[in-house]
Amino acid sequence: MALPQVQGLVIEAVNLRLQGMSCASCANTIEQAIKAIPGVNECSVNFAIEQATVKYNPQRTNLKTIQQTVANAGYAAQPIPERGTAQEDAEKAAREAKQKELTRKVVVGGIISVMLMVGVLPNMIGIELPLVPAWLRNSWVQLLLVTPVQFWCGKTFFVGAWKAFKRHTADMNTLVALGTGVAYFYSLFATIFPEFLLTRDQQPEVYYETAAMIITLILLGRLLENRAKGKTSEAIRQLMGLQAKTARVIRASKEIDLPLEEVMVGDTILVRPGEKIPVDGEVIAGSSAVDESIVTGEPIPVKKQAGDEVIGATINKTGSFKFRASRVGKDTVLSQIVKLVQDAQGSKAPIQKLADQVTGWFVPGVIAIAIATFVIWFNVMGNATLAMITAVSVLIIACPCALGLATPTSIMVGTGKGAENGILIKDAESLELAHKIKAIVLDKTGTITQGKPSVTNYITVRGTANGHEIKLLQWAAAVEQNSEHPLAEAIVQYAQSQGIQLPLPEVQNFEAVTGMGVEGIVDNRLVQIGNQRWMDALGIETLSLQSQRQAWEAAAKTTAWIAVDGKIEALVGIADALKPSSVEAVKALQKMKLEVVMLTGDNRQTAEAIAREVDIKRVFAEVQPEQKAAQVKVLQAEGKIVAMVGDGINDAPALAQADVGIAIGTGTDIAMAASDITLISGDLRAIVTAIQLSHATMRNIRQNLFFAYIYNVSGIPIAAGILYPCFNWLLNPMIAGAAMAFSSVSVVTNALRLRNFKPQT
Repeated sequence: MALPQVQGLVIEAVNLRLQGMSCASCANTIEQAIKAIPGVNECSVNFAIEQATVKYNPQRTNLKTIQQTVANAGYAAQPIPERGTAQEDAEKAAREAKQKELTRKVVVGGIISVMLMVGVLPNMIGIELPLVPAWLRNSWVQLLLVTPVQFWCGKTFFVGAWKAFKRHTADMNTLVALGTGVAYFYSLFATIFPEFLLTRDQQPEVYYETAAMIITLILLGRLLENRAKGKTSEAIRQLMGLQAKTARVIRASKEIDLPLEEVMVGDTILVRPGEKIPVDGEVIAGSSAVDESIVTGEPIPVKKQAGDEVIGATINKTGSFKFRASRVGKDTVLSQIVKLVQDAQGSKAPIQKLADQVTGWFVPGVIAIAIATFVIWFNVMGNATLAMITAVSVLIIACPCALGLATPTSIMVGTGKGAENGILIKDAESLELAHKIKAIVLDKTGTITQGKPSVTNYITVRGTANGHEIKLLQWAAAVEQNSEHPLAEAIVQYAQSQGIQLPLPEVQNFEAVTGMGVEGIVDNRLVQIGNQRWMDALGIETLSLQSQRQAWEAAAKTTAWIAVDGKIEALVGIADALKPSSVEAVKALQKMKLEVVMLTGDNRQTAEAIAREVDIKRVFAEVQPEQKAAQVKVLQAEGKIVAMVGDGINDAPALAQADVGIAIGTGTDIAMAASDITLISGDLRAIVTAIQLSHATMRNIRQNLFFAYIYNVSGIPIAAGILYPCFNWLLNPMIAGAAMAFSSVSVVTNALRLRNFKPQT
């Protein structure tokens, strides 16, 4: 994907699937290595989904260089292909293979660990147990049992530690390899050369069961973590599952069932009742009602007939119809939604920066603490065994993974939950910032109102004499049909309802004056249609119909003057009904202690009438499109975090200026580049849901970070023996291994609680 930048510079972005990562330190290593490449502008590595997003200047570096840099760091990186059934199947197969491998190792390690624990149980409790066979107590038998656990089950730890050593770094693999390696090789030495470690004529203790149990417990933690992490990405899999697998395409007058990947733009597709619409397109024959709730959230089926657009993955309910494919593959609405969710899940929230900084020095710091622990205990107690146990416990209990998983897992679940509720979040930063919003700016047309205005009043200066009002309406409709403004469409539709036939007269010299109106020459007459400000600027006198204008605007109607050759001829009153959800949404936002502001280019009297209906106290009226961003700045200057809600097109500058831009989607214009959050449906209550979701996600992240920090801050000193001798049983490295294994699981499990998020009404 190429992203145009300033001064003609082109920046390319690529998403890479990473292999070989085992902890957050690995993610930090890869990120720093890629950032060091000349030409790389930005890099973000997400440990939770094992993915890197890289933006780079293709004139200075390339994908091959980036991949080689990752390989030099001891990992592998492959570009992520376009999402589709094949990729989903490949990812599912990879997850299942990893799960099976971990399960096998946990089972083998678990059986052997239990056998070893039974063998050392008499020594641990100081009581002879007749049911424990003597051979299980033999250190040579224990060595035979533990070796496959150490070097087959624990192979990934030692391989990872060696790779880290070769690149002069250290990670979680280093800690586990050091901890279990010390326990194993100390026991091996005691087994082979017991005479060097004899104490009071007793055989030296061995710690094979400690090495085996630590490896097994950590693998069990990874197994549970891998399973839980799989659930955090269910949102994308569910979205992809909505897609039809085949399409019934008509080619050469024959109906052919084709895989979705083979459908091309321009193909004619037949859809029957109850079937999913395979791709996006335009109806060319037939009619039906289509359930678009999976995309827009609206439960009522939408009537479709020739000329209407249909969206892939929506469900045809009643009739049959044919449509022409207009968007296929990655260009469909569903694919855009999937990509937005995927990009958001791969992004980093600002709150994660602290965790990344801690992770960078975490492992070296832990190794230093472990060495210091050994030295102190050896000097204080003169007991090498106790010194070794405490040092191993420190190495094992430390867990950078919990820090690395704390933020991204919550972001993954939160953005996925947003997609379920029709809320597409651009990135993690937007999700984090949303909970700080203090002011919400709502555009009027299409946001508070339905955006489907209709003419309710029409009056001419001359009355109805000689059918002059019909001729005026015909001229006005001829000019307005060249405009894309919703008010223009309302006038054209009204003209047609009054019996004016198509085609309309030809218009010459058409011009749209932004924020004012339109003009053109029809039948050699200059026709100008616009608001009061424009008429005043043109010097056109409007006194004759001022009383009607004021009355209509007081009733929340927008007015448009029709002038011919510089003289007022008619006045049109246009009403745009409120959305059913607007009043409830504004009330809910105000209940959240947010200031709600209405922004519109409409005249003040009409704007204030609408504002009264929805109970908005502050109104910016008569604001031209290019001035909307300035009004957002006014609120920001008051020290407020501001969200702007608009249609994402006319309001693009204001959406970009706002701290959080929220675009109202319609199902066919989902990817709105100017916005940070897109609401697929036009229901304003989704704004409330988005802010509540942001609060819930940030609360969850803080909980995770608290768990991760407090775990390491308290766990490492305890493992180092700070509570000795009162709680000397806590010095057991197996307890440290169990705690370390389940710290990451607890963080991911806590993040999964977000799946239970429900909007509060």
